[in-house]
Amino acid sequence: MQGARKFEDCVTARPKPKGIDVLCGLKHFAIITYAVPVDRFSGIFPDRFQLDTLQINGQTLGLISVVPFIDVDFTSAVFPFPKFTMGQTNYRIYIIDKKTGERCVWFLGTTLDSWTLMVPRYLWNLPWHAGKVRFDCSLNPSSGLYEKYEMTTESNWAEAAVELCQSEEDTFYFPGFPDAESALVYLTHPLAGYYYRRDGKLGTYRVWHKELQVKPATLKSARFRLLSQLGIVSGPEQLRPYSVLIEPLNEFTIYLPPTVIG
Repeated sequence: MQGARKFEDCVTARPKPKGIDVLCGLKHFAIITYAVPVDRFSGIFPDRFQLDTLQINGQTLGLISVVPFIDVDFTSAVFPFPKFTMGQTNYRIYIIDKKTGERCVWFLGTTLDSWTLMVPRYLWNLPWHAGKVRFDCSLNPSSGLYEKYEMTTESNWAEAAVELCQSEEDTFYFPGFPDAESALVYLTHPLAGYYYRRDGKLGTYRVWHKELQVKPATLKSARFRLLSQLGIVSGPEQLRPYSVLIEPLNEFTIYLPPTVIG
């Protein structure tokens, strides 16, 4: 079983932004997570990292999340600058950096619906890909829960579609963790991401945010072509997520530029 964790031990004051650091709101932010056998992650990331596993019914599993959202008011955290809005979906695996002991995520990549894709893709060689991302969502004004949540992505790299909903009956359920807070720290609070750049080098960047106020949700349908193609989560398995979390709006600080490690 994973150990106990508390937000009070990991939520820190925001490092002061500088240079080209970015501030953005993440709207319709969802984390759709799957628990699958560890052998499906073989060869995906370098030996510096190990899969951050959990035990469920005597089986050792790793977790991978699909994270769709809309960047709103995406702008400089330091200087007056135009604001952008764009749909985005991240694909990330939960890992441990053996060099530092930090729990972090390995990014398979990102789809982005914006002409600004040229900056991360070509200037920084990030594994970001073009996609036409559409959201169709509605919130119940009295409960604050989603009556409708649909996201579709048209993309040569990672076509996707997901439909979620929420009700007062939805509850947190995180097998393999001692309590809900420990699972939420694990799922929502990795602040460092690593990835293979498009030139094959190892890259990293960091973010900061407060404790996220996510609530549980239910998956009605899902189709994530990338997960099927990589053999990580099959089509039928995509209909049985480990957990689904949603927060209508939060705020992230992104520290840029990304760092090249090697």
